[in-house]
Amino acid sequence: MAIDEKIKRYLDVVTSDKSKILELSYDGKVLEPGQYVPRSDAKLSPTLALTVPSRAATYMVICIDLDGPYPSFNMLSPILHWIQPGFKAPAESNVLTSSAPFVANYVGPGPPPGSSPHRYVFLLYEQPGGFDATKHAPPGGKEYSNVARMRFALDDWENKANLGSPIAVNYFVSN
Repeated sequence: MAIDEKIKRYLDVVTSDKSKILELSYDGKVLEPGQYVPRSDAKLSPTLALTVPSRAATYMVICIDLDGPYPSFNMLSPILHWIQPGFKAPAESNVLTSSAPFVANYVGPGPPPGSSPHRYVFLLYEQPGGFDATKHAPPGGKEYSNVARMRFALDDWENKANLGSPIAVNYFVSN
């Protein structure tokens, strides 16, 4: 399935079932799906929250930019912006936290000058038992290179990491 079709299917779930919206917030401001966020406000990873199906489970988030380098010329898309495993929801809160090492460090929005806004999609998955981030991350805690982030193969990653469909989704736009 083409990435655009897959993401459209994931985003359609959000519009039909509000319980599938992954809450994203910056500086305490909760974002509505599709909301505009200035790139300066999204330099750091957002706070994530969700009433998760199981507090005993562990979760993983993937963030991709669907529109690089330009929405009308997105030959480099999707561009990977983040893979963070190890999220848990403590009993007293719906805020998801992770102390696990990243697979791909978070990189904030960075459309080139003159670009219209890009869509940054966040997909939350239940993390499979026994997932070992060190097998999927660059060695030695290094960051993903820009080249390795381009044309991110979401289908391949989902299969390689043994992920099912996302349990929650959200996105914002930025330029």
